[in-house]
Amino acid sequence: MNNLIIDAANNKILFKIISLDKSYTSDHPNSRENFDKLSLLLFKFLEENNIKINEINNIFVNQGPGKFSGIRSSIATAKAICITNKLNLYAFNSNQIKDNNYNKILDLYNKGALIKNLIKPQYSS
Repeated sequence: MNNLIIDAANNKILFKIISLDKSYTSDHPNSRENFDKLSLLLFKFLEENNIKINEINNIFVNQGPGKFSGIRSSIATAKAICITNKLNLYAFNSNQIKDNNYNKILDLYNKGALIKNLIKPQYSS
């Protein structure tokens, strides 16, 4: 099972794939230029790691609190990919990540603590 995590709520845009035996990570500066090409950066990340979109089972996206542009761009990209490829979409909050340990998101998913398709953006001021 391959899980894709997209987190653009803070200072970096992060893409992470976590599978049963491997994980891949890529990050980019959190900038307007990168928000405009977020989907291109994501597909390049998948290509570099030889992962096809149909090999992904779940997408987890950070809904904040965080920066408005990053949250909106990442949620829009995640929703579009999920709709067009019939993938499961889950949201998590910035405060659920401690010390960049994104495996915690999978723990929450496995415990049933994340709700499918429920996105409630939380923007910081």
